[in-house]
Amino acid sequence: MRSEELDYELPDSAIAQHPLEPRDSARLLVDGAVGEGRHRRVHDLPDLIDPGTVVVLNDTAVIPARVPILRESGGSGEVLLLEPEGGGWWQALCRPSRQLHQGTVVSAVTGPLSFEFGESLGGGRRLVRPDCPGSLEDALRSSGVVPLPPYINTPLRDPDRYQTVYARRPGSAAAPTAGLHLTDRVLRGIESAGGTLVNVELVIGLDTFKPIAVDRVEDHAIHSEWYRIPESTWTTVLGARAEGRPVLAVGTTSVRALESAAATGELTGRTDLFITPGHSFAAVDRLLTNFHLPRSSLLALIEAAIGPRWRTMYDEALGRRYRFLSFGDASLLEVRR
Repeated sequence: MRSEELDYELPDSAIAQHPLEPRDSARLLVDGAVGEGRHRRVHDLPDLIDPGTVVVLNDTAVIPARVPILRESGGSGEVLLLEPEGGGWWQALCRPSRQLHQGTVVSAVTGPLSFEFGESLGGGRRLVRPDCPGSLEDALRSSGVVPLPPYINTPLRDPDRYQTVYARRPGSAAAPTAGLHLTDRVLRGIESAGGTLVNVELVIGLDTFKPIAVDRVEDHAIHSEWYRIPESTWTTVLGARAEGRPVLAVGTTSVRALESAAATGELTGRTDLFITPGHSFAAVDRLLTNFHLPRSSLLALIEAAIGPRWRTMYDEALGRRYRFLSFGDASLLEVRR
């Protein structure tokens, strides 16, 4: 597939700079519906759930991983933690990387956190070893800030709005944004409608925002991410599939975790699965997802899931002034077979 086939005109005015209140007031474009039934709100989701549906949530939590630092020279800088590498070391994006030499130690601008710099990994990435009294999680609360996507330029007043209400395990540098719309009320409504809620975990890195910069989509170097699927979740998903009940994934990250397990048989590990047109979906029937960047790996997944009709949906959403990207509105898609 040519990357230009995933291109579309996204005006800056359509990129949501702040989340709506309440969360579930976001608009919802329903694939396959007609008329005004096609344009709903996320709080209507329980009405769109068939009894027996399994709803899969990615319960990863975003950490305040962006840490301003003060260099020995007095200059400023930044460490953005991406993922642990073992032995206390983390992979991180560092700025200015060339002036942060291996073996040096710098302190955060605020709080008790400091970093030892290790080897360069290229592309601004390098190994760092955080040092702090107590837990790193506690230190990041006082020293770090939430790393918002690069297209959001408005400060976030409440960091919890870049966190799902069901987030459990800290580790991600970005939020599973489709889940940001869900509230306790919606989740209870899904269960009252006969749906079953289950969890997976996929740790999201900033490469999720990396555009496809090659002509052939399949040549794009997809990022790898760590995932974990509880045995109980997988048993529930397989049971639904065997009985013909729908599996609804909340977000592309839930899709990636489930389809990785289906492809490899491994419920825990790293995945570099790149879902592109031609992928045969083995675990997911429906998808709740936001509207994605042009020429992105996430939009390639949408093309794989519903084919070229995504373009009609995106044109319709832009025409009706839907809000796009991480803090934007959502769509409910039927995965084609």
